[in-house]
Amino acid sequence: MKLYSAKYAPNPLRVEVFLKEKGIYEQIEIIEVELAEEAKGQEHLTRNLLGQVPVLELDDGRFLSESRAICAYLEGLYPEPNLLGNGFEEAAFIEMYDRQIEHGLLYNVMQWVRHTHPGLAKLEKPQIPEWGASCEAKARRAAGIFDTQLAIHQYAAGDRFTIADLTLFAGLNFGRLVKFKAWEEYENIGRWYGELMQRPAFK
Repeated sequence: MKLYSAKYAPNPLRVEVFLKEKGIYEQIEIIEVELAEEAKGQEHLTRNLLGQVPVLELDDGRFLSESRAICAYLEGLYPEPNLLGNGFEEAAFIEMYDRQIEHGLLYNVMQWVRHTHPGLAKLEKPQIPEWGASCEAKARRAAGIFDTQLAIHQYAAGDRFTIADLTLFAGLNFGRLVKFKAWEEYENIGRWYGELMQRPAFK
């Protein structure tokens, strides 16, 4: 299999760390795609009509996009260590937290960066600074909410490491481009982040 990815982008990062946690990173060819132009070219559009990454090319030639779908597929092939939930009940709660983080924090950090960082002007046309500022406020509010959650649980979706932690990490990591380091501003996120940095997949 091949994974079409992009440096610095949060959703490809989410999948790449997922591969490392599964211990299969070395088994999949990683192909970097330049987002501003190459991703919108006809060759990549045959892989994903939206011109986005990540995209997983399967051995039978089919293409699977959307990071959560890719992770679900890989979890099916490589069920251990389990990251999406054992049984329907745990899986439902993990997905709940994962979606809340994705829509509440990851999305808003992405829009904040894309609409305010000068280096992304060629990717986001037009940049709308007012929208970026609005998303910054929403992202900071979400970080506070998830900091409170991490005061109750060790990890983003409970008491064990799951895909929700990958989603939270991907969003917060992307925030570094606008000098937002939530692990330095929020006590519980700081504790959680420090623990993640001890995991081999994050080093």
